[in-house]
Amino acid sequence: MDSLLSVRDIKDEVSYIIDLASQIKAGEIEGKPLEGKTLAMIFQKSSTRTRVSFDVGMYQLGGRAIFLSSNDLQMGRGEPISDTAKVLSRFVDGIMIRAIEHDDVVELSKYSDVPVISGLTNLEHPCQALADMLTIKEHFGSFEGKKICFVGDGNNVCNSLLLIAPLLGMDMSVACPKGYEPNEEILKLSEEYANENNTEITISDDINVALDNVDIVYTDVWVSMGDEAEKAKRETDFAPYQVNKELMDIANDGAIFMHCLPAIRGQEVSADVIDGPQSVVYDEAENRLHAQKAVLYHYLK
Repeated sequence: MDSLLSVRDIKDEVSYIIDLASQIKAGEIEGKPLEGKTLAMIFQKSSTRTRVSFDVGMYQLGGRAIFLSSNDLQMGRGEPISDTAKVLSRFVDGIMIRAIEHDDVVELSKYSDVPVISGLTNLEHPCQALADMLTIKEHFGSFEGKKICFVGDGNNVCNSLLLIAPLLGMDMSVACPKGYEPNEEILKLSEEYANENNTEITISDDINVALDNVDIVYTDVWVSMGDEAEKAKRETDFAPYQVNKELMDIANDGAIFMHCLPAIRGQEVSADVIDGPQSVVYDEAENRLHAQKAVLYHYLK
């Protein structure tokens, strides 16, 4: 059963899904293509954009979504993930899960007879990456010759961007303190994708190196859910990596600022940047809906 657990699962379909999202957003796909379909949505972590966009997306495509928190499921009381997958497969047409551990999503998919879509794990955030690329395409018209820089923690969002950027012909750099680099396996795979597509991947703790010739500056919170015990150390380590006006001035003229949200103004980004003219964060947030509708259409129709 085809599932979307990682960008690598859609390596050959990324452009198609982004184009499909554009068509759906423009109203070019008529009717209710998912009428009669049901999506189970499992949340082990709190959510705003993921929950609302998948719920509304299913509704607008003619289907329905069922919200299930860990407290709602026997899985939260010790039922094996395999049993949950097998049972839900008898009831619904697809499962979206926002999980703590990536391995749990892999196991859920292994035993599921319906598509499983990752709404975030500790390793990746593929649906966010699709929405990000849709936003970049809308702003610049194409991906050709563009470079994105992720500033801060080499986290799940960074990992998915590292995989998707070279597939679309974009260069990517990461500016992060030593010890906060992206996942080694994903970095190696992204470099393979870059070689296949004549693009470049750069990882550096030097902001000036990472921001050379950059068109998109992207950041995320310094303390993700699950990292709270490291809060003080992270705030100290990442302080020099705040995206502010001085940092944006290093990027190319016309560069845009992106953030997957929620954001903490005064930490990873200054208020004058996220609320300024270079920011496209609300377009990016809206595009979660359109990108996820494309994913739902692709996997459930």
